[in-house]
Amino acid sequence: MNSIILLLGAFFALIAIRVPLAFALALSSLAVIWQLDLPFVSLANQLFTGINSFPLLAVPFFLILGNLLTTGGITERLIDVSNAWVGHIKGGLAHVNVVVSMLFAGLSGSPASDAAGEGAVIIPAMLKSGFDKDFTVAITACSSVLGAIIPPSITMVLYGAMGQVSVGALFLSGIVPGILIGFSQMGYVAYVSHKRNYPALPRTGWKQRFIRTAKALPPLSVPLIILGGITAGIYTATEAAAVALLVGFVLVYGVYRDASIKDFPKALITGVVTFSLPMFCVACACVLGWLIAFLDAPAMIARTMLSVTTSYFGIYMMLIIFLLIIGTFLSPVASVIIFLPIIQEMGNAAGADPVHLGVIVTVLLSLGQVTPPYGICLLIDCQIADLSMPKAFKATIPILLLALVVVIIGIAFPELFLFIPKLFMPDVFQ
Repeated sequence: MNSIILLLGAFFALIAIRVPLAFALALSSLAVIWQLDLPFVSLANQLFTGINSFPLLAVPFFLILGNLLTTGGITERLIDVSNAWVGHIKGGLAHVNVVVSMLFAGLSGSPASDAAGEGAVIIPAMLKSGFDKDFTVAITACSSVLGAIIPPSITMVLYGAMGQVSVGALFLSGIVPGILIGFSQMGYVAYVSHKRNYPALPRTGWKQRFIRTAKALPPLSVPLIILGGITAGIYTATEAAAVALLVGFVLVYGVYRDASIKDFPKALITGVVTFSLPMFCVACACVLGWLIAFLDAPAMIARTMLSVTTSYFGIYMMLIIFLLIIGTFLSPVASVIIFLPIIQEMGNAAGADPVHLGVIVTVLLSLGQVTPPYGICLLIDCQIADLSMPKAFKATIPILLLALVVVIIGIAFPELFLFIPKLFMPDVFQ
């Protein structure tokens, strides 16, 4: 027990004094390894073991793909097709904002890419049209988290790789909650737009709708290529990410030609650098996660929970509170790697299906990307709009509560999230 207190206490203390996350993970783990008189080579072994995973190779492919599509003019085409179909509704640009996020989520798998790429285009447009700054930032940041829920999802890749859960099944299980959260955001947009009299865009004729949709069909086919190949058993999630990147390359440089081929090495370098930083964090987090499991913390926590409640809903409610708290100051990557043994032990105590547990965890941790102090998506959009983070966060609260309602419905009715993966990948559930 003393070692667990030292491990987590040292980690949170280092985070509090703003030590970089990876070093906080490594130093707190090193302190416990020294206290327990374990061989220091264990640190190096766990650093290597943590990232020696084939599924993790999907992450850099998705990161490079997201960067490629953002700089290659794909975002503008998604905005055009979204505008054609929902722009005429009251609060048109805000509806377009949500729909674009849902479409872009099926391409990048990264909320931060969505927040930066879409936000740079649509936030100035919304402000110019008369939308309040806090509402504009709130709906942009909150819709961007769909990038971690609607497949493909980098968070799901990490969860599947670390937790030995089918990444393909996780991808498919994210479709329904992603769509439901997106629709709930559009419902909120409609309510606020009527209350504040936000403008609608001119109605687009049916001919133009089909023309703009046809122009956007190539990028919209990427999610189908990813999910179709995985569910058909043609390739793994990692291979699907490589295929998606190849398709994205052809679209940007061969079909649309909005970017120069000379810029591709820069996209590769950016992707590699962006990948290297979280992977160093993942490696260090794996050491801490290994120590948590070694110290039998998951079983201790499970026993503590079961002394409070043994019900399915009770355990899941504690899990919701736990994930919302850690999501406020840790990235989804670090949260999954550090606390996965505890999360899975809580899931086992609740009798939860591993795939269902994975999608619930993904949704809850994704919400942490718009909650201070971590809140990377909210931070990005606040910088674009020149708005203080506390004011923006206040405007996000109703949207986040709607997402929590979707999570609770999914917990109450697990088949709502699982019927698609069970339909296309039944072997995973046998």
